[in-house]
Amino acid sequence: MRLPELPGILSRADVAQTGAAIKAAQERSGALPWPDGHTDAWNHVESAMGLLISGEREAAEHAYAWLRTQQRADGSWATSYINDRVIEPDGESNQAAYVAVGTWHHWLTTGDRAFVSLMWPTVVRALDYVVGMQSPGGEIPYARDSEGALRGDVLITGCSSTLQSLRCGLALADLVGEQQPDWELAAGALHHALVAHPEVFTPKDRWSMDWYYPILGGALRGHRGLERIREGWDTFVVPSLGARCVSDQPWVTGAETCELAIALHTLGENETALRLVREMQHTRHEDGGYWTGWQFANQVMWPSERSNWTAGAVLLAVDALAGGPSSQLFCADDLPWGLDAECVCGAGSGGSLQSVR
Repeated sequence: MRLPELPGILSRADVAQTGAAIKAAQERSGALPWPDGHTDAWNHVESAMGLLISGEREAAEHAYAWLRTQQRADGSWATSYINDRVIEPDGESNQAAYVAVGTWHHWLTTGDRAFVSLMWPTVVRALDYVVGMQSPGGEIPYARDSEGALRGDVLITGCSSTLQSLRCGLALADLVGEQQPDWELAAGALHHALVAHPEVFTPKDRWSMDWYYPILGGALRGHRGLERIREGWDTFVVPSLGARCVSDQPWVTGAETCELAIALHTLGENETALRLVREMQHTRHEDGGYWTGWQFANQVMWPSERSNWTAGAVLLAVDALAGGPSSQLFCADDLPWGLDAECVCGAGSGGSLQSVR
């Protein structure tokens, strides 16, 4: 497997070093924890995709084995684990769904049908769990608690990620020849909610993820995506440093910057995306890992940690911008939309981001 590179930004050797930094933090069980020691399924998958991009296939597949081992009977994972012990028992919808994205990414990268077959039952249980949480309007609440009650928050970021997951799940269903009509209905309804009914979502306007995730997850493309980028650019992007995590803090974060770069790539704005990835390299550590963020008012890395999922996001951005499998994953031109999604999208193509350069 040939590693990706971005000349003048990251070499193949740099990519391999970042993968090695993620692998060094992996626990014996396969878990890929946060710096504080807890593991959640979404960031675990993000880190596993980074491992695969960097050539650490065995470590990546060990991470997916951890998911198979820890998945609960209802298809969910606990919100967090420490040393494989449940710390927060709630099941989060976007965390459960993201295993489909990781599995589809593995297929795009390796073409390994045996791995897809191994992961397919896990994906089915996970997406069935998520679809079972969906509201009549198409939106999906954030979590189900240990008593089975749905938590009221409905998040743009989580639902946008879940839309991508459902579409990857439908692609996997086509690949294995097991159609999933409930997922088709769910994906179409969720897409409609994201595009046509913003009022159903819990306001989280200060978070940059709520700004760009409808693009990253595929709900918005073309003119509508570009308009959304323009609307939030000056609020969230700090020239020469990267993207803020939240609008009201002097803090740029590597993961958000690289996810924004991928979102721009899906809109065809590669020059701006490359610039963002180049500018966030000030957070790279000498071991190839990445500090979570830079507090630019105080001129310090904050928090004082290097996170697996930040390194994973960097590698996904590098691979996407280099034209690797991650570009297919996020541009998603060939992914199924679910039922009636084309009718409610309304997003054209074309446009330019000249005004934010």
